[in-house]
Amino acid sequence: MTNGLLAPQFLRELEILKQRLDIDVRSGGTGERASRRKGGSAEFSEHRPYEPGDDLRRLDWLAFARTGQPMTKLFRAEEDAIVRLCLDASRSLEVGSPTKLETAERIAAAIGYLALAQGQRAELDVARVEGEGARPLRTRGRPQRGRSGITKLLRELAAVTPAGRTDLAGAVRTIAEGSTRPGLLVVLSDFLDPGPVIEALGLSRALGHEVALIQILDPSEQFPDLEGDLLLEDVETGTTVEISADPAAISAYLARLSVLTDTLRRWARRHGATFLLTSTTEPLPLVMRRFVSRSID
Repeated sequence: MTNGLLAPQFLRELEILKQRLDIDVRSGGTGERASRRKGGSAEFSEHRPYEPGDDLRRLDWLAFARTGQPMTKLFRAEEDAIVRLCLDASRSLEVGSPTKLETAERIAAAIGYLALAQGQRAELDVARVEGEGARPLRTRGRPQRGRSGITKLLRELAAVTPAGRTDLAGAVRTIAEGSTRPGLLVVLSDFLDPGPVIEALGLSRALGHEVALIQILDPSEQFPDLEGDLLLEDVETGTTVEISADPAAISAYLARLSVLTDTLRRWARRHGATFLLTSTTEPLPLVMRRFVSRSID
């Protein structure tokens, strides 16, 4: 079931961590968690056909006896939440061993597992642009629900390969505006994108989405070990630039990277969002513990 993205021994920890995952935004569908709306009660609403992954305690055995079809009881006071995983799959995520994309896929798999194991929904949206005029989302996945959707989500993640460039702002805006109901929007990227990402994130919050930002960098980007005259190539655009990797140049690069990270961190604090800064070498359990704690690194 893990499809190579989640180590079997890590699933035991995820089963514990799922109890700590709390999504404030409810999408309006039916699920297994009680809504926080005031004045609500577990009032029976309707039946629907049983789906794999439904809580067996919600089966209406009397209806089953009458019709011969298993039916799940729905209640008005219960709503599910949807986690939308915006995965940056541009070529800049090819860097590292493991690559940044492989790390992002594993984190996305773990977050998706937490949501689906709770009976919630999860959707994979792959952000990359291939060719001029192409859309900022390569694919927008179909929402999966409950434990029965875990295998499908992992299969979708395993099929993602890096290509093209990113328009992360366009991808975030497309997801936020194209969602019929708000949910938890998790953006997994290195955020090395010159576009107006902050503005797109602000739109997401204005539309009611809860936001989590996970910035993934390779140690070589955080602690560059370069010297001499070099010809650097942008892996997304193919453009090249000549630099002299002296201490001044390295210091200027690190300062710009720090500004980027600080901008994301300040935005998260101001808007009640989650911000995690991680690397391709950090153990996944540590990342996930901070995620469920809604940390700001």
